[in-house]
Amino acid sequence: MSTEAPPMKTSLDLMRWVGWAQMRAFQEWISARGITPEQGFVLGYLNDHPGAIQRDIAKVSRTTPASVTSLLQGLERRELISREQDPENARSKRVYITPAGAELISGFDEATAQMSEDILSALTAAERDQLHSLMLKLTAPLPTPTRD
Repeated sequence: MSTEAPPMKTSLDLMRWVGWAQMRAFQEWISARGITPEQGFVLGYLNDHPGAIQRDIAKVSRTTPASVTSLLQGLERRELISREQDPENARSKRVYITPAGAELISGFDEATAQMSEDILSALTAAERDQLHSLMLKLTAPLPTPTRD
């Protein structure tokens, strides 16, 4: 079994490699906290959107309501989230991150910044600016990523 990197023949191959390195670092950070990337995503979303309803969580996470229910049950068992009946709609539940959940994912922004710094460390400040300008030019005609 070879440990060599696959040949990177195009710029897009290299961009995928950077994305892979970013995802790997994220997964290591999340795994060290004993949660899955999906659970980490949901905790981060709830940290930014307290009281979200389960349907919205399913939509932004691009999963089914049944999968979200299962994921939330696991987080609730660990007391990382709480679910409360929506006072305006008895069929909906509002979901909140608990202090324990917020503590678990605290430092994510700093870790993400460090991951980016690690990846870009081979470049000078001028090269980083140039790369950023080129990436803006490259992505300008592309559709904007959405979570719907």
